[in-house]
Amino acid sequence: MGFRLPSSLIPQAKQLLRRSSGNPSAVPKGHVAVYVGEFERKRFVIPISYLNHFSFQQLLSRAEEEFGFDHPEGGLTIPCGEDAFVDLTSRLQSS
Repeated sequence: MGFRLPSSLIPQAKQLLRRSSGNPSAVPKGHVAVYVGEFERKRFVIPISYLNHFSFQQLLSRAEEEFGFDHPEGGLTIPCGEDAFVDLTSRLQSS
């Protein structure tokens, strides 16, 4: 039911999602840091408003099933592939 971004847009979408600050623990007001990936996890900073969307809540349910409240990175860990996460957040950004 989803769609895929053209491969030329994926690097731009990743750049928008990643925090480019020199301080890796800095998260802007109204955002939350999440760790994404099935094996190698990458940190993304997303708007808190994404947490209200049904598709994102499904990912949160998967995270709860897999990790409970013990997240290995010390932050919220989302158990999905990076490309799938970028696709989802790109759709949420445009809605």
